Amino acid sequence: MEHHPKSWYDSWYKILLLPPVVLFVLSLVYLGVFYSQHNDFVHKDASLSGGTTITLSGDINTVELESALKAQVPDVSFRSITDLTSGKPVATIIDSSAEPSVLMPIIEKSLGHPLTAQNSNIEFTGPTLSQNFYKQLIIAIIFSFVLMSIVIFILFRSFVPSIAVIFAALADILMSLAFIDYLGVRLSAAGIAAFLMLIGYSVDTDILLTTRVVKKREGTVNQRIYGAFTTGLFMTVTALIAVLPAFFIVTGLPESFRQIFLILAVGLFADIFNTWLTNASIIKWYADAKGMK
Repeated sequence: MEHHPKSWYDSWYKILLLPPVVLFVLSLVYLGVFYSQHNDFVHKDASLSGGTTITLSGDINTVELESALKAQVPDVSFRSITDLTSGKPVATIIDSSAEPSVLMPIIEKSLGHPLTAQNSNIEFTGPTLSQNFYKQLIIAIIFSFVLMSIVIFILFRSFVPSIAVIFAALADILMSLAFIDYLGVRLSAAGIAAFLMLIGYSVDTDILLTTRVVKKREGTVNQRIYGAFTTGLFMTVTALIAVLPAFFIVTGLPESFRQIFLILAVGLFADIFNTWLTNASIIKWYADAKGMK
């Protein structure tokens, strides 16, 4: 870091490692408690657990509707989509393990009009198909992560830099998952796909940092870290600029798209800490131990 006193980073990089590690441990604890309470690591929507998802268009009085449904269907849940500029609801999403034939009469009676293709969208997934699909998606994530880890070890052929990259990617996923659970988001198949995408986003900046520091020899270690930081942060901010407006501003998006944007945004924020505090500190520590200049 040519334009900053070398002693500052040399003195503080080990301390900078602590906050993201503490956050990682807290995420693990939260996920453990969550699993003990729900017997799973996520809230699943109807596409993963089986059941019905009904999307109602327009501004609806959800108080009466929610009261009517919960009186007869205990596991029903509601989500609202609002227009960011006006704050008005544009759609209401209802999830339940019940079949459409059970939910529709209750909804139609509460609203006072029939559900049509113009004012609603109804999806039903059988529980067996949903559970098998969920298991396959989890296997796909684990398989992808293992393959990514193998490629990282082949690329760097050194234990500490490889583990640092893998740990940062794992932390991105677990922190994002804990935050999504905390928000009470019911994860869909699209949300699982977003975590698959997050693996690729996570390792990009970590590979950039590790390659610059370990394989390059131009400038000092601090200068190479700072060069990677400016490039990597620009990449991450560019990606955030792409997904955040789509989540907050664009209305009329399917809920699955909004969930993808939310998970990617949370994961990218986590990646800033896990790459430039966790991974950078480990690589700096490694470089000092190896006597790299």
